[in-house]
Amino acid sequence: MRHALILLAALLPLPAAAETFETSAGPVEVTEAVPGLDQPWGFAFLPDFAETGAILITEKPGALRLWENGRLSPPLEGAPEVRDSGQGGLLDVALAHDFAESGVVFLSYAGADGVFSGRTEVARARLVRGPEPLLEDLTVIFRMEPSGAGGRHFGSRIVPMPDGSLFVTLGDRGDDEQAQNLAAHHGSVLRIMADGSPYPGNPFLGREDAQPEIWSYGHRNPQGAALDEAGRLWTVEHGARGGDEINRPEAGVNHGWPVISYGRQYSGGKIGEGTAKEGMAQPVFYWDPSIAPSGLAIYRGDLFPGWKGDLFVGALKDQLLSRLEREGDEIVGEERLFADVFGRIRDVREAPDGSIWFATDDSPGALWRMAPAP
Repeated sequence: MRHALILLAALLPLPAAAETFETSAGPVEVTEAVPGLDQPWGFAFLPDFAETGAILITEKPGALRLWENGRLSPPLEGAPEVRDSGQGGLLDVALAHDFAESGVVFLSYAGADGVFSGRTEVARARLVRGPEPLLEDLTVIFRMEPSGAGGRHFGSRIVPMPDGSLFVTLGDRGDDEQAQNLAAHHGSVLRIMADGSPYPGNPFLGREDAQPEIWSYGHRNPQGAALDEAGRLWTVEHGARGGDEINRPEAGVNHGWPVISYGRQYSGGKIGEGTAKEGMAQPVFYWDPSIAPSGLAIYRGDLFPGWKGDLFVGALKDQLLSRLEREGDEIVGEERLFADVFGRIRDVREAPDGSIWFATDDSPGALWRMAPAP
């Protein structure tokens, strides 16, 4: 019996070491919770997370994995084929609002459309749990139009709404002028239903010169999106050389790219007409110089009561977690956490227990858990 227990102990994952950091909320512990990932891009906590630790995780090269009971599954069968090139690949994952009953998940990714072009697509499928978890009934519900060349600016965050609709963020695909063209999906936030049809309340529905899925436009590359406590959408998007923005998209609003921006071209040249223009929304907050923002979470939990309502943004270039202190609709301060400690932070989510998790997309990548230090 003793030998059997020793063997079992050898098979169990070793507990990860925790690092302690001082923050405005007091000392916090950060633990590597899911190691050994290949460029994780998005993740979603399953309803039985408290019992099993279950998380769905996308890896940019094309694998969807299930972390459960301390084990990482092989890539799930039934996932979409993706174009892993540049910034494209398998990107976000989100659970349907009725996932507990339906098992439906949504995936966004760069879909192949010819040899040298690609576009953001969204698919839905049903997760089947078991010894060999898989996806069934994969159906593409949205394809960006028109397609575009190159491997940049796919956007790609998915935010499910309680009414069953979805917000989906799309980048300008490196063709910045298209972000002002309502006949193209480039540089927009979409609102669609679970079958891909346009949301009935969309602002441009019925216009022949506009894509009916568009909710807001004039975005560059929004790679973070989340709902606040009132159910309102916030996004974070990449600027060029400076001008990373926090926005609160609303129906029909033009956010200005590339006519207005607080950044400059990578060459140093001027972008557009300046920083403001009538009829174009100002960002809630912007960074200059850029931090290269990624995922976004808006904290609602109880583990960090002083941070309730604040925004947490991952940074790729600056390799940190930015906490933006929020009062109403204004950002009134910033705290920079873990600079150059964990690497490029690709996504940020709040777990059901109120801890804050983030993904690092280096190779190997990992998911990390932040909680108050004991």
